[in-house]
Amino acid sequence: MTDTTIERAGQAPTTTERATLGYVPVQHTALKNAEIIPRSLRTVHFVMPAGVDDLATPSGGNAYDRRVSLHLPGFGWQVHKQLVDGDWPRPEADARTELARKLRELPDGTVVLLDGLVACGVPEIVVPETERLRMAVLVHLPLGDETGLDPAVAADLDARERTVLRAVPEVIATSAWAARRLVAHHGLAPDRVHIAAPGADIAPLAPGTDGVSRLLCVAAVTPRKGQHRLVEALATVTDLPWSCVCVGSLEQDPEYVAHLRRLIAKYGLRDRLELAGPKAGADLDARYAAADLMVLTSYAETYGMAVTEALARGIPVLATDVGGLPEAVGRALDGGVPGILVPPEDPAALAAELRGWFGEADVRRRLKAAARRRRAALDGWATTAQSLAGVLRRLPSEPRRAA
Repeated sequence: MTDTTIERAGQAPTTTERATLGYVPVQHTALKNAEIIPRSLRTVHFVMPAGVDDLATPSGGNAYDRRVSLHLPGFGWQVHKQLVDGDWPRPEADARTELARKLRELPDGTVVLLDGLVACGVPEIVVPETERLRMAVLVHLPLGDETGLDPAVAADLDARERTVLRAVPEVIATSAWAARRLVAHHGLAPDRVHIAAPGADIAPLAPGTDGVSRLLCVAAVTPRKGQHRLVEALATVTDLPWSCVCVGSLEQDPEYVAHLRRLIAKYGLRDRLELAGPKAGADLDARYAAADLMVLTSYAETYGMAVTEALARGIPVLATDVGGLPEAVGRALDGGVPGILVPPEDPAALAAELRGWFGEADVRRRLKAAARRRRAALDGWATTAQSLAGVLRRLPSEPRRAA
């Protein structure tokens, strides 16, 4: 399936477009003096998983792909979506054949942006095409970093990814931490790895529930997101008046979801901790609006879009200190920190910080004030697209195999 997405450069969305998006895209003030957009748009073919528009199975990577596709025309690039069915990054034969066909049919010299979930597991398909196509790969998460993989599978995916990333001229990471990891882990030249951090849409300030007790976790229920650590921490603070809602897909790892449900039952938390499944649009907005504190207990994150979505509503964050999460939490312009980071693999530390949140009004006031100031400093998705457009312009005029 091929879809063309063109947004009128430099113009605000129409009423129809706003209804389709469900929000008004933020144009950050830093872009007011951005480059003049040429009348004639260049073309990029964006290869991404076929489920990218399925809101029933949301993911940060899918949201990222959708949003930059909308904004790239504003920076001179017409986007042709190339959607590929398959169980990526380990696709079945039909999916591999379809990807190979789509790439083979593109004319020599075509600019191609590939989602790393699709590209990095199949070097035998992607690498030969670097001889004639101008390719860049967008890495949402290094394949071998997914939690719960068999070690042999993780090692195989890691090697495949290394082969692909060494072959393409340009690589895009979603945080400075992720860029450093790709350079060091795969031996890439630093000048070929670029950063295009996710944007955020400034939303109305969340009124919360009572200012303290409603906890919200927005993440697919998978081993990498580590919700079992949240359950274990909450089980030690049952004397506190908290309630918690976990919003995210329950379909990606049914065995882990079943384990989590057993754990919730074991600790007697079924009346206080809800696995709400995926939410989108007004339903998701309502969950954020009721939240007093965002919690995220991931094992690995290249950035953490749910964190900035919370901060865009002035909600403070309690998260594990892993990967790019510290960058997502960030600092307000005055240096204030809008969240608390705890060591990974330490439910006791998480529980201690929860007690501090409930017991110290000054801590809550400081975090909420910093979250509101951080909200004002967040970049929109147009900034992300501007960074990506700059990488696409760097692609060599003639295809070549990168060193």
